[in-house]
Amino acid sequence: MKNSPLADRHIQLSAKLADFGGWLMPIEYPGAGVLAEHAAVREKVGIFDVSHLGKVSVTGSGALTFLNSIFTNDLNRISDGQAQYTLHCDSSGGVIDDLIVYRNSDSDLFLIPNASNTSDVVGDLIAKAPSGIKIENQHQSFGVIAVQGPLSKDVIESFGVNPEMDYMAFAHVTIAGCALILCRTGYTGEHGYELVPRWEETGKVWDALVAAIAPLGGLICGLGARDTLRTEMGYPLHGHELSLSITPVQAAATWAIGWDKENFSGSQALRDEKSKGAHPRIRALVSQDRGIPRAGMDVKNSSGEIIGVVTSGTFSPTLKKGIALALISNVVKLGDQVVIDVRGRECLAEVTKLPLVNSNVR
Repeated sequence: MKNSPLADRHIQLSAKLADFGGWLMPIEYPGAGVLAEHAAVREKVGIFDVSHLGKVSVTGSGALTFLNSIFTNDLNRISDGQAQYTLHCDSSGGVIDDLIVYRNSDSDLFLIPNASNTSDVVGDLIAKAPSGIKIENQHQSFGVIAVQGPLSKDVIESFGVNPEMDYMAFAHVTIAGCALILCRTGYTGEHGYELVPRWEETGKVWDALVAAIAPLGGLICGLGARDTLRTEMGYPLHGHELSLSITPVQAAATWAIGWDKENFSGSQALRDEKSKGAHPRIRALVSQDRGIPRAGMDVKNSSGEIIGVVTSGTFSPTLKKGIALALISNVVKLGDQVVIDVRGRECLAEVTKLPLVNSNVR
């Protein structure tokens, strides 16, 4: 099990720890817990250690063109100083990973993939890279800290840094005496930032952020709250809503595909699937009773026929109801009633439009 550069801080705070992609990371902290941490992000501000996320450098003449031939989204849609959400697919359209690309220049790009998929992403890129393109796994060269919530702007401004940035823009700044990447991104649906300092300076930046959020009523948050926040927004999690067997077309992530690009990894398979139309897709479900859906539970129609499966399920602290993302038959429409098999008990749920709460990312 690998440790975050902030592992000693989490242990000192008696955080509940668990395995996330081979990394021992905090789920929640005593005295607050997931519900309070979730509320802090929706109402004030919260900070998360997400240093388990991967970091990959891709440099060299033609680096952007190379990545554009692999990833689904079109890097020509963004300029230097902007970031882009994209997908890394195999030839069948299955998703190796979803990730963020930071474009420093057309010859210098920085990737943040998911923790457990970083080696697969790096291995595939190295295998396909032409001469002159350098792929470097920097997983333990940088930490990542997320600052999320309506008061996140005040936190960044308290360090003398201009917080006014377009969504998905990034800048190289100094906070607490440490040079880092500051990006207007996040995984919560709230206005927020992600900070990428050097690994050995992550603790110093974290301590400064802890002090900055205290007078604002902010909280240190674990990955349990991060999961409830992202599920309310319908953000996919690899291994749940995206996988080698769940394509971007099924996951309703076609907005992250540059269909006008001539070719990218998995492009033909995805075009074929899109044109056929008859495929299951990820939908949001909201419980109409006290049932709390969990991943792996069957979803049935009114006749008792299994029409899909829950990919992510939790209790929504905002809605005070059970919610789920589920891969279900495309004949199901918004407003339809379905039944979730919650440990042998049939629980009624409604197919609902995403996001389940208002998005404030911009």
